[in-house]
Amino acid sequence: MHPIMSAFPAVNNTAAPNPAPFFAQNLLNPPLPTNAAWQNFALNKGNQSEYVHPYLIQSNHGTLTVSYAARVVNASLIFQVFLANIIISCASSGSHKITHYDDLSVTLKLPGPLMVPLVRGSPYITCIVKGGHLKFSTIHSVLNVYSFNGYTKHKIQFDNGQTWLLYSSVPLQLNSDLSVSGGFLGVLRLALLSDKFNQVADEKERVLDRFSSCYPISAHVDLTAPFRISYKWKTRGWGDLLMLSHSVHRRIMTAPGHDKVISEFGYRSMDGDLVGIVGDSWVLEETPIPITWYSIKGFQSHKEMQRVVSALEQDVADLNPINTTATYFYGKQIARVARLALIAEETHSHSLIPRVREFLEQSITPWLDGTFKGNGFVYDNKWGGLISRNGANDSTADFGFGVYNDHHYHFGYFCYAIAVLAKLDQNWAWRFKPQVYSIVKDFMTVNPAEELLYPRLRSFDLWKLHSWASGLTEFPNGRNQESTSEALNAYYSAALLGLVYGDTDLIGIGSTLAALEMRSAKAWWHVPLNTTVYESEFVQENRVIGILWANRRVSELWFAPAEWRECRMGIQVLPILPITELLFSDVGYVKELVEWTVPALNRKAVGDGWKGFLYALESLYDKDSALQKVKTLKGYDDGNSLANLLWWIYTRGGSDRF
Repeated sequence: MHPIMSAFPAVNNTAAPNPAPFFAQNLLNPPLPTNAAWQNFALNKGNQSEYVHPYLIQSNHGTLTVSYAARVVNASLIFQVFLANIIISCASSGSHKITHYDDLSVTLKLPGPLMVPLVRGSPYITCIVKGGHLKFSTIHSVLNVYSFNGYTKHKIQFDNGQTWLLYSSVPLQLNSDLSVSGGFLGVLRLALLSDKFNQVADEKERVLDRFSSCYPISAHVDLTAPFRISYKWKTRGWGDLLMLSHSVHRRIMTAPGHDKVISEFGYRSMDGDLVGIVGDSWVLEETPIPITWYSIKGFQSHKEMQRVVSALEQDVADLNPINTTATYFYGKQIARVARLALIAEETHSHSLIPRVREFLEQSITPWLDGTFKGNGFVYDNKWGGLISRNGANDSTADFGFGVYNDHHYHFGYFCYAIAVLAKLDQNWAWRFKPQVYSIVKDFMTVNPAEELLYPRLRSFDLWKLHSWASGLTEFPNGRNQESTSEALNAYYSAALLGLVYGDTDLIGIGSTLAALEMRSAKAWWHVPLNTTVYESEFVQENRVIGILWANRRVSELWFAPAEWRECRMGIQVLPILPITELLFSDVGYVKELVEWTVPALNRKAVGDGWKGFLYALESLYDKDSALQKVKTLKGYDDGNSLANLLWWIYTRGGSDRF
């Protein structure tokens, strides 16, 4: 048991797997990571591959398999095919153990004397061999093996067009069939030199030679200052450290300087080109963003405001008890009502606020005091986290909430509604602060060594700089995330809670993660016509990703086929908030997205809820047209309302029509 208790009752989480098979004994005490980029290594048999940029890595029956994957592209998907390019073992079988993990790495201890620190963004795979007989193999035919530098460097050529470099800290007798003569005690570093798509290798080889002797074994990310992210790698060996950066890194990197960027050295990846950076510490400076309760631009006229007030009065009058016990849909609906309170404040409709406040208090309090009928929040001592009572016994309940799927989505909606109610009622806010902080800390904990109950930033990936929604479910393509806008809502809402409670740390980390999530959404989920991240065949047919996997990009959604473009667009917009304006700041892209989506509306039975999000985007460049189309809607998404749609459109500036 933990030395401090959760604000919610403990539960035996039978839906989640047992972490014991794959974590070293000293790591078994919760909280444990549930949404890490390497989570497959801790699930089921632990033998599904993970994408450790730029390589796919598999640990299976005592072997480590390294793949620089072939890329497959068509109009609806992009993925990398895992092939066993090089297989390494130490003549022992069995499962690996995770002996260390941190913000940017995980270390696997394979059976026998083989330790593998997998550090994301390293152009080399490093193996620390503490004696024993090494084995190398491949699915390819070996064309040539060349030895250099007293058998401490080997060049291996395969019949698939790949050439690999293998460095060793002491001489290694590698034969032409990849067998090894004698034992080995030392460090190995393996790197792809070239493949059939990139045969210009001389300069790349010189770079790999130069930096082969310094290897990272772990890393830490400092988040102390708002909008500033500092990477620091712990290294061994000698010389400077060479790492790879993706495009989001490079856009906000302030250190090392440009003289440490090796622009001619790089690898392709699922996330665009990876480029070499020299140095064992980086500093990333994100552009600060405003965290506001209300619209950024405000209303342009009193007449427009009154039109919103008319819709608002009707929406408040129509409030009815919420008739679902599902955490996701319940959260959406209380967040929808919370929007009404803030719109009432912004439009000076103060007489409407007491009814909304009462509704929120009656709807939220039972979840916090344990009196909610049909579900509730409970604490999982197995992995360390807040889950739903229904999810604790059923891995499919609440969209897999008991196995840590979508935590930032569900709790993001709850946090938004709680933040608004806490703003309206300070007595309520302080009465339920322990429960409120249990909810937000489930996905926003920065220092688990002090806070003890929850892992560090459960959903947020500090290397990719966005969130992963999938939790303790094994997938062949790694973690995934569908809705970036709901992820943004989670961090924005956490920052709002920080405003309510005067918590500058929570404001800082919430706003920082919100800014990074937005930047990554624009880089990888949004697909403008001029993007160079994805191939033209895919770009021509897609303006937005359906589901982004670590090793796959697809057009379909969990709940809809690729042809339902209105759903693909809408899931990247909802919920409509003040911060949505920053997410869709590129109006040129917005117009492309709207025009790409519109033909899908010709399909029968397209829901008005999805149309509402499309018209909200259209208002960014054609307010008059959007207003006329909103008039035709007969319904709205369960997290949206007419008042919220009109609030959004009328705070875009421009026309005075409706």
